[in-house]
Amino acid sequence: MRNLNLQIINEALRKSWSAETSSTGDWNSGNPSLGQCTVTACIVQDYLGGDIVNSIATLPSGKKISHYFNLVNGKYIDLTSQQFADETIFTDPMPKKKSFSSTREYCLSNENTNNRYEILKAKVAKCIH
Repeated sequence: MRNLNLQIINEALRKSWSAETSSTGDWNSGNPSLGQCTVTACIVQDYLGGDIVNSIATLPSGKKISHYFNLVNGKYIDLTSQQFADETIFTDPMPKKKSFSSTREYCLSNENTNNRYEILKAKVAKCIH
């Protein structure tokens, strides 16, 4: 495997995001990271390790959305933050495990999320290898 850095992973993700990997039905190429946070956080963890954390994003409209990203070597990595308006407010990040052993396990326990993750994982692997 190549020596992977965040830039290579980010580029592969951007090439791989699509409607079929998004959690939202209104995904579009103008906002490619829309609905990609959970599966992206899992891919980043696959390659860089660390933990997945959760924050609640409050949009300018007042709508609240669960948002996942990574904590790697003490640094937050959020490759899907551009899906949000600048005025979005986030709660402090923390694990979201519920009854599971990790945030990742909790996220991938959802069949739809797991299916989207597997699709994205295969696409990213093709870009990287």
